[in-house]
Amino acid sequence: MRIERLSQDKIRIFLTFDDLSERGIQKEDMWQEVPKVHDLFTEMMDQAYSELGFDATGPLAVEVFALPAQGMVVIVTRGKYDHHQYGASGEEELPEEIYEMEVTLEQSDSIVYAFLDFEVLVEAAHVLIGNITSQGKLYSYNNKWYLYFDPKEFEETALSGLVGVLAEFGDSSPVTEAVLDEYGKTVMPENAVQLLCTHFKRQE
Repeated sequence: MRIERLSQDKIRIFLTFDDLSERGIQKEDMWQEVPKVHDLFTEMMDQAYSELGFDATGPLAVEVFALPAQGMVVIVTRGKYDHHQYGASGEEELPEEIYEMEVTLEQSDSIVYAFLDFEVLVEAAHVLIGNITSQGKLYSYNNKWYLYFDPKEFEETALSGLVGVLAEFGDSSPVTEAVLDEYGKTVMPENAVQLLCTHFKRQE
């Protein structure tokens, strides 16, 4: 489980399928009101508080993005609650079940990873070209580099290897190909891994 802050009131949590299976949770359980999911969410919020100081009291909008062969990206956005409803003396009077989750689920049919540093992207490409793939599309969007892959072009073993390398160097992203096509800049429309390796050397 990896948690990062996107803004003061928004965090992103990446859950692998191992994270889910260890807790006896199926992917389909994530948008159902079952105790195991509630326990997982409580665990996520506890970790978010301890690592980032993210206070999850109040209404929360929870977006769950299911990513093929990777796991899930959970975006949690904190709303505001009415202090007068719970009393003015602070958290002591807040009810235990304060999470007001509004959950939406999206299934992604693509593999997209974001890179802040171009040199790290080049490093990832050189690892991928060795024995996994020379494919991919490269975009520039919101001051990040995005590598896009269609999972249907890979066998299952190659897909897990692809995701393993990408996860080591970049961050899984729920941004879709349509968003990247419309709002981003297409830098390399095909064979991005090959082109990156051809034109840029790895740093020693």
